[in-house]
Amino acid sequence: MKKVLMLGLLVMAMGLMGCSSQRTMLFNGKDLSGWKTCLVDDSATPDQVWSVTDDGVMHCVGKPNGYIRTADSYSNYKLHVEWRWVDEPTNSGVLLHATGEDQVWPICIEAQLKHESAGDIVTIQHGAAITVDGKVIKPEGDTIFKIAPKKNPCNEKEPGQWNKYDIVCLGDNVWLYVNGELQNYGTDASLTSGPICLQSEGSAIEFRNIYLESLK
Repeated sequence: MKKVLMLGLLVMAMGLMGCSSQRTMLFNGKDLSGWKTCLVDDSATPDQVWSVTDDGVMHCVGKPNGYIRTADSYSNYKLHVEWRWVDEPTNSGVLLHATGEDQVWPICIEAQLKHESAGDIVTIQHGAAITVDGKVIKPEGDTIFKIAPKKNPCNEKEPGQWNKYDIVCLGDNVWLYVNGELQNYGTDASLTSGPICLQSEGSAIEFRNIYLESLK
C-alpha cells in the first residue's frame, strides 16, 4: 500500500511539473526588492555580497556566510531556480520554509546546491525534519544538519553553465528535480510554509529565472 501511495504521489508530482498556473516572479532581474539579507559578519554590507548584474542576473560573491530571503512566506508551490558557478564551485543551497529569527543558519529544509550534491535534502537545526525512504531525517544531539543524499548520480552541468532546480512543495511533501531529473523526494516535512532563501556559502554563484507557481 505504501509503495502504491508513493507511486501515486510521484505521478502527481510529475503532473505538477507541467502545471501552467500563473507565475509569481520572485526576482525581477533589476534589483533586490522583495528580498532581505542575513549575514554572519555584521561588518559586511548586503551590497558587498549580493548584487544584480547588467544582464539581469543575481550575483553572490559567496562570502561571508549568510543568505538572501524572500520578504514573503510561501506554501504549496512549484519553485523554479536557475544557478551557475562563476569560478570554482563550492557550496550554496535553496533554503525552504525558513522559520524563526534570521540566523546563520535558520530552521529550514534545504535543497542542496553544494557542487556535485544538488538534489540532497538537508534538514537544518532542531525542529526541521522530513521522512525519506521511511527514515526520519532530522538533526540530533549537537549536530544542526542531517542529510538525505540524492537518489541518482550527479547530473549537474559543468561550472559556468546554467542548471535548473524545480522544487515542488505540496502539503508536507517535497520533490527535488535537478535539470529535469527527480533526485529526491520526502514526506512528513515538519515545515510546510515560510520564506525561501538562497545561500552565500563559499564562492561566487549566480541565480536567474526565480519564480514559483502556486499549487493551492
